[in-house]
Order: sequence, then C-alpha cells, then structure tokens
Amino acid sequence: MSYTIYENDSHLRLAWSIQILYQICTQLYDLFCMWYKELALLRKIVVTGGAGFIGCHLCRSLARSGLSDEVIIVDSLHPYYDPALKRKRLDELTKLPGISYYPGDILDAEQMDKLFQTERPEAVIHLAAIPGVRRSLAEPLLYIDADVKGTVQLLELCRRYSVPRFLFASSSSVYGEKKADRPFREEEAGLAVVSPYAASKLAAEVFLRTYADLYGLNVTVLRFFTVYGPEQRPDMAISRFVSQLTKGEPLTLYDPGSLRDYTYVEDIVRGIEAALIHSAGWQVYNLGSGRPTSLVELVRLLEQVSGQKTSTVVLGKQPGDVSGTWADISAARHRLNWAPVVSLEEGLARFWKWWQTK
Repeated sequence: MSYTIYENDSHLRLAWSIQILYQICTQLYDLFCMWYKELALLRKIVVTGGAGFIGCHLCRSLARSGLSDEVIIVDSLHPYYDPALKRKRLDELTKLPGISYYPGDILDAEQMDKLFQTERPEAVIHLAAIPGVRRSLAEPLLYIDADVKGTVQLLELCRRYSVPRFLFASSSSVYGEKKADRPFREEEAGLAVVSPYAASKLAAEVFLRTYADLYGLNVTVLRFFTVYGPEQRPDMAISRFVSQLTKGEPLTLYDPGSLRDYTYVEDIVRGIEAALIHSAGWQVYNLGSGRPTSLVELVRLLEQVSGQKTSTVVLGKQPGDVSGTWADISAARHRLNWAPVVSLEEGLARFWKWWQTK
C-alpha cells in the first residue's frame, strides 16, 4: 500500500530521514530551552576574591561570555601580596560591561547581609581565601577566620536569601600526603591533611556538604591543582622561578623530586564556568591537567621557553608541603564536558611572554 503514496524506496527513505531530522531538531531545541532557562536565572553573580589571580581571569571571561548580566566583585584587598596589583586589576575590570566592585570583607556580617539583601544574586563563586601553605603554619587562626568562618557566613546568606548556586574554590591540598603513583579521585576516603591551610579548606568542604544536605543548596566544590598563568601570585613557584631567572639568580628548589599537577588558569576558568552551568545538588570536581610534572622537569621547561640556562640551589622539603599531586579529571570530563587544553609547555611559553611585557 505504501507504494500508492510513494513511487519508490528513495521517497520512503527521504520521508524517514526528514522525520528523524525533525525529531533530532526538536530534542536539541528542548535542550537549548532548558539550558537558556538555567542561564537566564543568573542575572547577578557575586565573585568573592574577584581581584585575585584566578578571580580577575574569571571576571574577564564572565564579562565576555554573557553568562550573567552583572558580576559583583567582593574583595577586601588583603595584603598577603601587594594590594596595588589588585587595585590595578579592579581599575581594568570595572571598565568592562556588567562588572562592579563592592569593597568589603566576607567576615563583615553587616556588610555582606546588606549586599545580599540589596543585590539578590543568583550565584556565588567563592574564591576569596588566605592562600599559602607555609604562612598557615605561623598564623593558623587567620586561615580559620577567612577560609572557614568566611565560607560559613556566605552559606548562611545563601540560605537566608535563597541563592540557588554556590561554587567553592578548594584545593588539591585536601588530599594530604600520599604517594602520587595514581591520580587522586574525588571520593577518596581517609584524607589526612598536613597543613592548617589544607585543614581549613577541608573543614570548609564539610560545612558545604552539611548546608547542601540540610537546606537543599546547590553546592559545587572545585579542587584546583597548582594553578599558574599570567598575573599569578608573586610568591608561587613559577612566578618566583621566572623572577630569579630574569635576574640571573639561581633558582631555589625545596624538593626537586616533588610532583605537581600544573594547570593553566584559562583551563581553570573554563572549568568554573562549566560547573556554574551544571550546578545541581552536591558535587565535587578535580580541576587539573591530569599530568604531574617534577620540579626538575619544570625547571628544564622554563629554560627551554626562555632560552636561558640557570643554576639551582637545593634546600630541604618544607613543613606542610606534600610530595606530589595528580588529578583524576574523569568526573569533570564526563559530567561537565570539560578538559584542559593548554599544555604545560604552551602555558609556560605564554607566561614567559606575559612576564616580558608586564
């Protein structure tokens, strides 16, 4: 009977193909509508620590991507390193469309309550923290205040003002000291941290899980693995090595055999944005390169990209430092459709070029 309608099989195949194509287009349209509906809710995003190293890159990207109508930077300009660098970034960032700066400290309850009550953000990306493993050994209470109390205060505000998304910048340091003979997975048990900095990050994660379970907040924890790139903090290894290299000074190595999973800042920013889009319930992701590199190999690569030879001074392993990190990024690949794209060689070349022009 079908041949009374269609003259031959080619007509049948054409009709079938059109029907399948229509179904695919309908499904893609439905997915787009769901995605757009999610993003449409993000009229305002609060980024704590937005004047910092990762924060400034993230805010620039958010302004370009259109993921939000407005990005509100909250930053106390903590003097861990020169606040003038952060002020310079803020001068640039606030010239971009949709970015504003709210000068305040996340520990100031009255200030933060006023901000949330007035602005009613749809997401909080919490990057603000006191960094640095070694300083945490000397001033552990400072880290409890900033990294634990500050985080809980923001969680309380999100609960009170029904903020649907909360992203937290954690650290590979929560995995503690372990042999880096395999990648570290998010669900690993028995985490034994070795510094107050790592302990404060892990304690904050516990509070985050508690709030997600108790109050139904959508909370995503992102464990960053040794982030580097332009505008990196001056105390971090790659910045310090490049500074010594350009001055003709020997490079100071504390543990030449140690391994780090170096991750370029642009890859981290893409991971944050992917997590923002896919925020739902409680989630934890490693964001790393998935490729551990020894300190000796890092020095060799720096010599390669700079075209300069250097000498080294080897010191002992420092208290609080771990011997290796290695990210298993399969969860972020599968659930966020994210993967790093900048190799260490390429990232160091970009960093070196930036350093020459800064």
